[in-house]
Amino acid sequence: MKRIFFHAFLFVSLLLSSGAVLAQAETFGAVRNALRSASSRELSQYFGTTVDISFDGDRQSYSATQAEFVLKDFFAKTAPATFDIVHQGASQGGIPYAIGKYNGKSGPYRVFIKMKNVNGVLRIDNMDFTKE
Repeated sequence: MKRIFFHAFLFVSLLLSSGAVLAQAETFGAVRNALRSASSRELSQYFGTTVDISFDGDRQSYSATQAEFVLKDFFAKTAPATFDIVHQGASQGGIPYAIGKYNGKSGPYRVFIKMKNVNGVLRIDNMDFTKE
């Protein structure tokens, strides 16, 4: 009986974790597409109520609306030629993140994106752009 319970518990756990992984992949895919197309409006749909944005270590905290305008300005100055996610995962605490390569007019940037779960929905909490 214990063995059946263990297998059922394991099966349910795997189902729930695979759903979370799929949601994370879908969200990062949409974020990737928004960065590729330099769409601050599309990207802002995934912001939390506040977003920390950093350019070469200069970090500021913005409301979602302010963050949209900050990125709109960045995209106007440094339009992307390409953007690709090179790695994504989750911290030991389960915080999803992605690392990407942004090639803009003024050169390449490494982009670190950290999400957080807000009422069951993944939202961008932090974006770091570091010129390489």
